[in-house]
Amino acid sequence: MKLIAENIRMTYDKKEVLKGASFSFEQGKIYALLGRNGAGKTTFFNCLNEDVKMTGGSFFLEDEAGGRRKVTAEDIGYVLSTPVVPEFLTARELLKFFLEINAGRIERPLSPDAYLDAVQIEEEDRNKLLRDFSHGMKNKMQMLLNLIADPMLLLLDEPLTALDVVAQDEMKHLLKSRKAEHITILSTHIMELALDMCDEVVLLHGGVLVPMDRGRLGMEEYKDSIIAALRDEPAGAERENSHD
Repeated sequence: MKLIAENIRMTYDKKEVLKGASFSFEQGKIYALLGRNGAGKTTFFNCLNEDVKMTGGSFFLEDEAGGRRKVTAEDIGYVLSTPVVPEFLTARELLKFFLEINAGRIERPLSPDAYLDAVQIEEEDRNKLLRDFSHGMKNKMQMLLNLIADPMLLLLDEPLTALDVVAQDEMKHLLKSRKAEHITILSTHIMELALDMCDEVVLLHGGVLVPMDRGRLGMEEYKDSIIAALRDEPAGAERENSHD
């Protein structure tokens, strides 16, 4: 399966953030969507999730036989950079509720505690209200729900930034272990994370998507040339419109 984005354009208040972003993302790989803060990474995700109406372009899923279909809400798991969880529930209550409302959709469901074990939520924290969780722990819960739902397309918006080094390592291993089942796109402005975590790196620069040579990204000259190109793009252009 592939996600194909064709000529996606998005304008906010006469500011053209995406200027014809096109790319083909394959199942089984983790893609880094690399760009400066404000380059349009969150806007690109919001277009795919249909949280905003695109100015132009299209996207669709394509199977191995070349058949195309529209991306549905069930196809997408979207992990926001600022986690959104029902803070009036405990971790166990949230997992129990989520499993109940998705009964029949989740293959071979586990117990709430088995899932919480998988993301290293400690026993003493499982009956705490989520409002008392740290940002990183809320992020873990948000990511866990999306992995349980098992969508074809995983959009991860700066998912590891708020996690400590141990939690980052745990989530890296979890995502890598599940990548064969998904088309995974992880946005980041940190090149080292992109290199450590991802199979392919795509640069969002000047409103378009540019594939990077993964084999050359370890070379200082190549990285320096990318950074030099990024310096030419004003930082925070998208942030002025509150969309990254």
